[in-house]
Amino acid sequence: MSDVTQILSQIEDGDGQAAEKLLPLVYDELRKLAAEKMAQEKPGQTLQATALVHEAYIRLVDVEKAQHWDSRGHFFAAAAEAMRKILVDRARRKVRLKRGGDLRRQELDDGLIAAAGIHDDLLQLDAALEELEKRDARKAQVVKLRYFAGLTVEEAAAALGVSPSTVDRDWTYARAWLFRKMT
Repeated sequence: MSDVTQILSQIEDGDGQAAEKLLPLVYDELRKLAAEKMAQEKPGQTLQATALVHEAYIRLVDVEKAQHWDSRGHFFAAAAEAMRKILVDRARRKVRLKRGGDLRRQELDDGLIAAAGIHDDLLQLDAALEELEKRDARKAQVVKLRYFAGLTVEEAAAALGVSPSTVDRDWTYARAWLFRKMT
């Protein structure tokens, strides 16, 4: 077992100090994953990649709600899912009426620029992904692993316990299905 897998087992057993040992081992990879997610967000976000890592990490290693981690890959897939949920929740909060709803800031220098907001796209993707998950959970999981976690076909196959060709077929189908659903 790798160091990460051993520490995840200790966290699962309720060892509160194990979480402190885990962070240095996984921080760089989580930071890279968060930076990729934040790069897809609209410029000018107040949430930084570091804050996204910390919020996701807190959700993942909560000792009171100990989770079972099968492997390092399982942990990172869960981290990607936690980051996706955090970003979706932030997007939902931003479009609430209390926060200005669909009002957009208008820059005087640039005049009116009509562009679809990234938050709307993320919410639309999340809704479509939830519908796909009801129809075919594995295909939805492939999207989460490939798109949100940034895993390769081979890494996603290992995380799901299926062949790379199955992941490739699921990925192709899911992208086409989501494209059709979102357009």
